[in-house]
Amino acid sequence: MKKIEAIIRPEKLNDVKQALDDLGLHGMNFTQVTGRGSQRGIVHQGRGGETVTVDMLPKVKMEVVVADIAVERAIDAIIRAARTGNIGDGKIFVLPVDEAVRVRTGERGDVAV
Repeated sequence: MKKIEAIIRPEKLNDVKQALDDLGLHGMNFTQVTGRGSQRGIVHQGRGGETVTVDMLPKVKMEVVVADIAVERAIDAIIRAARTGNIGDGKIFVLPVDEAVRVRTGERGDVAV
């Protein structure tokens, strides 16, 4: 099993959720976060002509645990749904998961996710 963490634009949340749902991946968590990547923020033209730099941008962190065989399909779906082609589209991280346990039934492994 793998845990996929993706940092995406907030406006792409519903698209990513639908893309994963279409794959049969229904269990996922989303958290509102702020951060910055290689773009190091954005510069706005302020009042009176001064520039204002905003270096912590709102993003959404998505977490989903999937069976090993579903990892590439999930990554592809996230990319298709989250991509705008502009800087700040986000990042995807894949981490190993040693065990998953469904609290209600005690089921373990792939069946628990």
